[in-house]
Amino acid sequence: MTPVITPQALAELTAFHGHPCLSLYQPTHRHHPENQQDPLRFRQLVKALETSLRQQQEDDAVRSLLAPFEALAGDAQFWNHTLDGLAVMVAADFFRVYRLQRPVAELAVVADSFHTKPLRRMLQTGGRLQLLGLNRHRVQLFEGDRDALDEIELTPEAPATADDTPGAAPSEPYRGVSSHGGIGAGHAALHHGQGGRKDETDDDTERFFRAVDRAVLAQHSRPSGLPLMLAALPGHHHLFRQISHNPFLMADGLTVNPEALDADTLRERAWQAAEPAYEARTAAWLDAYGAAAAAGLGSGDLATVARAAVAGRVDTLLIEADRELSGRIDPTTGRIDEADLDNPRADDVLDHLGAWVERMGGVVHVLDTARMPGSTGLAATFRHA
Repeated sequence: MTPVITPQALAELTAFHGHPCLSLYQPTHRHHPENQQDPLRFRQLVKALETSLRQQQEDDAVRSLLAPFEALAGDAQFWNHTLDGLAVMVAADFFRVYRLQRPVAELAVVADSFHTKPLRRMLQTGGRLQLLGLNRHRVQLFEGDRDALDEIELTPEAPATADDTPGAAPSEPYRGVSSHGGIGAGHAALHHGQGGRKDETDDDTERFFRAVDRAVLAQHSRPSGLPLMLAALPGHHHLFRQISHNPFLMADGLTVNPEALDADTLRERAWQAAEPAYEARTAAWLDAYGAAAAAGLGSGDLATVARAAVAGRVDTLLIEADRELSGRIDPTTGRIDEADLDNPRADDVLDHLGAWVERMGGVVHVLDTARMPGSTGLAATFRHA
């Protein structure tokens, strides 16, 4: 019921055809007693959805669309395991719930498409990462950003320890000798001259790291597209980097056993290591926009960008995280139809722009207000004039 936020999950939402689409966002709490109020606030937001729905739907349709929300509201187990935010997307025969690592503004909207800008912001690879904690006896995977770093469940294909790796040597104590066929009792045992238990341990560790690398790349790095930071002791850093084929593996990591750090310290240390690369990426996006605008291939004008988005001319779009512009974009002309947010079919124009640009092969970055160029809430570079 709670899929992971990935680019594929976002694409599923933006590509969904059929209306009405119900989008609900709310901040939640991880711990008691703060989380006691979360279900109550959820019901209030569901009531707002119902009010909008009744302006355009019959009673039976309203009850059918709200049924998944009602079931979730009564799920005590779910409300005891929330994070910092919640997103619920519902349409006919469609139900998705996302636990979020970042608080979101409350929103309950009924529209012709799902409201996805908060999820798109969550997926910004510049600020998010995965962290692989690794030693011989344990592998952990975390995901988050500067504000939160939570352990996520590893795919079953990833071995838990070096001893669990297929082909690993038996775990009983190594005796340094081996009996070979044809040698009976009373004959001297033949000693291996290849380093004994240490060589076996090194081989098992390398085999383990290779299995972890394959599983993390296939099941976590590629689907998420997130950079991967390694947290391990120096010797394990060296070995893992030698054998890894993961193109998402970051050059900078933490040379520490992650089990020696509490959760907050691990998050702080990870962000300290990742922040320079994040700042460099953001600066590159802004520099590219500045150069494009100077060459007549960039604009911050909403109407201009909307027409270019529908025509497939937008290469990169920067949108302001906390700005909402009510209305819709005409899919044939790019004309903006302004509407009141109380209108049950209205949504955020910036959110629609992001979906259009991605659908047409462009890239979207959601930035904080202080980082945005200009004051219109958006900035776009064009593929051609």
